[in-house]
Amino acid sequence: MYASSKKMSFLRILFVFILIVRVKSTGTNSQDCNIPAIYNFGDSNSDTGGISAALSPADPPTGETYFGIPTGRASDGRLIIDFIADSLGLPYLSAYLNSIKANFEYGANFATGGATIRRQNESWFQNGVSPFSLDVQVQQFDQFKTRTTYFYNQAKNESDRSTLPSPDDFSNALYVIDIGQNDLGACFRSLTNPQCIATFPDIVEEFATAVKKLYYKGARAFWIHNTGPFGCLPIAATNHPNPEPGYFDEFGCRVDQNDIAIEFNKQLKERVIQLRTELPYAALTHVDMFAAKHQLIKDANNQGFEDALSICCGYHQDGVDIWCGNKEVVNGTLISADSCPNPSKLISWDAVHYTEAANDWIANHIVDGSFSDPPVALSQACRKSISI
Repeated sequence: MYASSKKMSFLRILFVFILIVRVKSTGTNSQDCNIPAIYNFGDSNSDTGGISAALSPADPPTGETYFGIPTGRASDGRLIIDFIADSLGLPYLSAYLNSIKANFEYGANFATGGATIRRQNESWFQNGVSPFSLDVQVQQFDQFKTRTTYFYNQAKNESDRSTLPSPDDFSNALYVIDIGQNDLGACFRSLTNPQCIATFPDIVEEFATAVKKLYYKGARAFWIHNTGPFGCLPIAATNHPNPEPGYFDEFGCRVDQNDIAIEFNKQLKERVIQLRTELPYAALTHVDMFAAKHQLIKDANNQGFEDALSICCGYHQDGVDIWCGNKEVVNGTLISADSCPNPSKLISWDAVHYTEAANDWIANHIVDGSFSDPPVALSQACRKSISI
């Protein structure tokens, strides 16, 4: 009888312990992190003006919906990273490469349009590939941290520090990484599908190296996006007049390119899981952007959008590509690639990037942790998940 009672007491204690651990793992509102800043690394999906400042100034009609002017964002308005900042109560990020009215008190954005994880032989003027690959962005962050810390400590008053991050904020900031789409694009341009897949281990390892370097510079909370459904980009799904059966899925997406994106994401997630053991003080959240974006595409009509693969701005037909805002004579006819009357009804802005409305929808569906591993909300991304 005594042994049985003792066993029951032990089980009660164990149950309470497991309950506490689960609460710590999933988190509650009282456990929200006090995230003071965001440091973002990536490509045009999260570039808030970097490549525009450095190489190719953005032109209208980009920015028309929200900002009213081009800001360097590849959209009619805000990007997912802007809505992430909104959800944390932080201002929109200034691009590191933009010197005009930049404010870095609440973080910085190192993303540039055309950026890749692995450096490419192609150039910006050849295929729109950024010279600011992920390793370069990490080097820029290193310099940014060193220089801003120096000037912050040298400042004689608060006004001199008004646009600089506090040195203490670097270890408490959120580090967002959204990159990989252009690595797939480079593969599809020059390699066969099996050859593409063969490059993934090296690319994923370069990604891991970048995360480690940020960690050793003090980064602790990582919010890592995988790459979206490449085969659902209208630019990938157009100009195929006589496709073989099974070339497209029921939603009009290219099956082979989506399958390759899935394989890339599988390897990326496995490496992120390994990093959790290699970087013991890091909280690494993997966000399944493929699933989130694909869900929107599958359910476009029910979510208030028109045909998922329609393009708001640009012309891509019969082998002719005229990018958003440009004009070109085709067979004696002047074609203007202007924007559509109501971008909020379409998912694709320019056949590669998303509209503000689509970015808003996606952001709303990832910030609560629904597509995250571990399933933690953005506001709790600083907390390591504890498993038994």
